[in-house]
Amino acid sequence: MRKTLLESLTHGSLTEPAPPPDEAALAELAKRVDLAAQARLGRSLAIRQVDAGSCNGCELEIHALSNAFYDLERFGLRFVASPRHADVLLVTGPVTKNMRQALERTFNATPDPKWVVAVGACALDGGIFRGSYACVGGVSDVVPVDLHIKGCPPTPTDLLKGLLALLEHVGAKG
Repeated sequence: MRKTLLESLTHGSLTEPAPPPDEAALAELAKRVDLAAQARLGRSLAIRQVDAGSCNGCELEIHALSNAFYDLERFGLRFVASPRHADVLLVTGPVTKNMRQALERTFNATPDPKWVVAVGACALDGGIFRGSYACVGGVSDVVPVDLHIKGCPPTPTDLLKGLLALLEHVGAKG
């Protein structure tokens, strides 16, 4: 025990240093997302996050959107507790057999127009869980997906860029 403690004190931290913040790029991204949400919906974009069976890596990055650094509200985005108030379903993880019905019911409870965003490698096709007896597959195997944000897990900036792409895409369609 002492040996481990002394080694940890003498070797320092083993984690990677945080990347330097790019305040200007983040501010520009915030402005673009807010303008796109206002143009498309006339209000903030309401997001309901659904964990369909993930390892929680993507959830950690999604929750980082609410911390003081990213401050999701300034982007014109907000998380809601009910799918009945949501515009977007942000789905993470492979869909497990136990979560299939819950995902379908959440999708059906979300009012139109609605969009589904599959977040992470597992949401695309099951990822490392593909072929498991407990896994149905990717999100698109259960509900229609409008956008996929790649990564394992995607960074908060990638999530914001993906939501901006969704807003601009649906804004161009409608």
